[in-house]
Amino acid sequence: MNLTSLLRLSTVALAVASGPGFFQASNPASPKAFPLEGDVEGTHDPSIIKDGNTWYLFATVTVKDSKKQIPIRCSKDLHRWKNYGFVFSQIPDWIKKESPETKDLWAPDISFFNGMYHLYYAFSIFGKNTSGIALLTNRTLDPQSANYQWKDEGLVVRSVASDDFNAIDPNLILDEKGGAWLAFGSFWSGIKMRRLDLKSGKLDSKDAKWYSLASRSRGHAPEAQRPDLPPDSQAIEAPFIVRHEGYYYLFVSFDLCCRGTKSDYKTMVGRSPEVMGPYMDATGRPMLQGGGTLLLAGNQRWVGPGGESILRDKDQDIMVFHAYDAKSGRPSLQISSIAWTSGWPRVALEGDGESK
Repeated sequence: MNLTSLLRLSTVALAVASGPGFFQASNPASPKAFPLEGDVEGTHDPSIIKDGNTWYLFATVTVKDSKKQIPIRCSKDLHRWKNYGFVFSQIPDWIKKESPETKDLWAPDISFFNGMYHLYYAFSIFGKNTSGIALLTNRTLDPQSANYQWKDEGLVVRSVASDDFNAIDPNLILDEKGGAWLAFGSFWSGIKMRRLDLKSGKLDSKDAKWYSLASRSRGHAPEAQRPDLPPDSQAIEAPFIVRHEGYYYLFVSFDLCCRGTKSDYKTMVGRSPEVMGPYMDATGRPMLQGGGTLLLAGNQRWVGPGGESILRDKDQDIMVFHAYDAKSGRPSLQISSIAWTSGWPRVALEGDGESK
């Protein structure tokens, strides 16, 4: 198995789940939202992987004033989920020192390569780009194992107020040659990427180039936007890159999260034959010029679907993401199969197709 295959692939074949609608084919004719139960409410920015016979889901904490950070949920069948503790009992001391205003750790990204699980995560202050992305490693995700221990690998990349980018929402991608890359970004000048050293998981000292992948702005901070434009006119974040049949697909979230029933997140996608771009949408518009093909939008049941993550497997590809209850405004986990049609992905949101 090559390094690309290891990323977000299960170490054993996926079992057929007991609930309806799971793992029908490697490329189903149409996407299907998975029925979910258990501890799914409160999930935000989910990232998923499998270790042994268990799927593990890492997310952003949504409990106000929680000391514990990065909640973990687990499932044996992708249908029934339960809380499984937290990665951190509190924010690490070095982050408190580097960023004393940070209240929560955001948008974890879990991957497996070089025999280790790698968990990238972000620390920041809401609405500011004084941010950083850090790394943890572990040999197993099973807390019952004697080898279970998160190792703090420290800072990977950071942004300061004078930068035109925001170092949050990390995503690790391994290219077809085994090269490692980290995509990230939110608002400002959009989505960036840096090459990583595969051994350390940190920035590659031999390639210091900043790659720009997608943008909706001219580099302005949110508070500096033109007053005649809506606040979501420059909003782009939550990159996730996956390779499928000769193309790299860049998934991003447009517009605004974290506003309950007023959240208007949308999930968009573009593709490129090269991991560093340029990424184009289905009409040929560059994502660096605001392009993006709509993949997910809200419906009567759920609003603001985004914060997406992909798990690829030989039996079926799935997308995990969050959406907000249209009545209560609370975020919750969503899972959909991915149908690849004419080279482009399609996914489903629970409630799609219901009568208005």
